[in-house]
Amino acid sequence: MTVQLEAKGLRLPLASGEGYFNYFWLRDNDPSSIDPVTRERVFDISELHADPVPEAALLDGSTLVIRWKGETLESRFPLEFLSAWQERGRPEDVAAIPRHAWEAGYYPSFTRVSQPKLDTDPAERAKFARALIEDGIALVQDMEDSDEGLTRLTGVLGPITPCVDGYYFDVKLHINPNNLAYTAGALEMHTDLPSEEAAPGVAVANALKEEDREAFDLLAGYDIPFKRGHEGWDYRAHQRVIELDVNGNVSGVTVSQHLADAFDLPQSLLDSYYPAFCKFLRMLRSDRFMNKFRLAAGECIVFDNHRVVHGRESFVATSGERHLRGCYVDRGALRSTYRMLAKQGHA
Repeated sequence: MTVQLEAKGLRLPLASGEGYFNYFWLRDNDPSSIDPVTRERVFDISELHADPVPEAALLDGSTLVIRWKGETLESRFPLEFLSAWQERGRPEDVAAIPRHAWEAGYYPSFTRVSQPKLDTDPAERAKFARALIEDGIALVQDMEDSDEGLTRLTGVLGPITPCVDGYYFDVKLHINPNNLAYTAGALEMHTDLPSEEAAPGVAVANALKEEDREAFDLLAGYDIPFKRGHEGWDYRAHQRVIELDVNGNVSGVTVSQHLADAFDLPQSLLDSYYPAFCKFLRMLRSDRFMNKFRLAAGECIVFDNHRVVHGRESFVATSGERHLRGCYVDRGALRSTYRMLAKQGHA
């Protein structure tokens, strides 16, 4: 079989069988379109005066050669490169680790890492990053008792992502609180910052899908509003309670009763949406999925805000000083860190 030119693409023989490639894709991915140092695209396909069409295309051993109409460019594509794209569609990503769903009783299995080792050992960092991608949670032990210790721990994964509270948030009792977290009351199971368009970076959602597909589809199919007023700021965002990836798998959740605004879905739709929403909240609180524990001195809990809902029980305000300090890191930075450690042979 030779190269066959069609209206919008070409067909050619590959080791795995016949392959088809669009002309725009081929022209856009000519090796000369990519800077050899930065690996960034230096060609703008929209600047072509006409749609890219081959004047001729042929096989030269293990290379596809294309001469383009109206251009002096001759593109050369290794068949191995084309076969890889034809077979998998998108390049393999070492950080695309399948998510592990866990239920009650998993606390003893949380990955534990040591901050001193994280400071010096790339393999420990890779273990830490992988746990956060795979399980969505990990415990850091032997934490340095200082603000600098938290900053350094965050830097292991990536730069701090600021939010409405700044680069850090401090949870302690306030005389005039602007958030329920700053009281002694209990906090329902929730994810943080649902009122921000891109909240910084699931077993229950999967269980809901199995038990009540209609409820699952409602929570995955409609956005609901969240808001937070904070010292002159007015944050608002619409989010889906259950997030799906491009393959339709659960990739995260966004839920917070105390930051939810009045649901603005059509009232007739709320007839079915509210029962689904309430069922999901009850499942989040059920013994089947709940892991209760107290952080020990020198421990720091790190978790994926899109996967792990969290809360706290109420406490007596006069029982002693309680101060929690935290910060956020973007999930993209986490995966970037893991990819670099993998390239260096530490993962």
